[in-house]
Amino acid sequence: MEQQSYEPAAGGTAGRGGGSARVLVVDDDPTVAEVVAGYLDRAGYVVDRAGDGPAALDRAAAHWPDLVVLDLMLPGMDGLEVCRRMRGRAPVPVIMLTARGDEDDRILGLEVGADDYVTKPFSPRELVLRVESVLRRTRPPAVTRPLSAAGLTVDPAARRATRNGADLALTLREFDLLAFLLRHPGRAYSREDLMREVWGWDFGDLSTVTVHVRRLRGKVEDDPGRPRLIRTVWGVGYRFDPAPTASGEERS
Repeated sequence: MEQQSYEPAAGGTAGRGGGSARVLVVDDDPTVAEVVAGYLDRAGYVVDRAGDGPAALDRAAAHWPDLVVLDLMLPGMDGLEVCRRMRGRAPVPVIMLTARGDEDDRILGLEVGADDYVTKPFSPRELVLRVESVLRRTRPPAVTRPLSAAGLTVDPAARRATRNGADLALTLREFDLLAFLLRHPGRAYSREDLMREVWGWDFGDLSTVTVHVRRLRGKVEDDPGRPRLIRTVWGVGYRFDPAPTASGEERS
């Protein structure tokens, strides 16, 4: 991936899929914010900017974004708290920016519901591709029939999921992951498979998949510590068992 590419935006991405989607860019570094906003603008997005957490919340309240590019290390209110507060109001896709490559930072961002993360320094072109990938997942799929198994129901057209009739509060990626598993019961998938099929990436940090599986288990399992629906298949990955037997071979 191209590194340290905070150069002024050049042509070549205009009209590639931004449409009228609104993106909120939150970063206290004006150079980074300006360059990112420039690339997104040229890709066809409507871009709002904020330099800190309170300003980001005000901007979002005035014009709710379709996606947020959110710096983790903001002054005062950090990106994690901004993400929590925005998600407390309504679902919104979030791509987290972090100045460090520390795995704990990445996992913490994913734990609070970030759909993706990019480590600084990064290529603005790569970030635009990530934005396009995340937003593409929010569009209704070609197959929109509801999926049901083991008390779980997913309606892709309505972007609604329930467990025993009660609504599930899922992030974008959690919803997509659950829908994929419901479409393919009884089949084991590696983390690489899930990253490719659910995230649409051919490469990336596999801890992203691990964290999302853990979060999803916390919302659909009776006992997340002893999962019976989303099973670990040791040496392979994960499998959705809609009717698990009492003698299952794995516990986590």
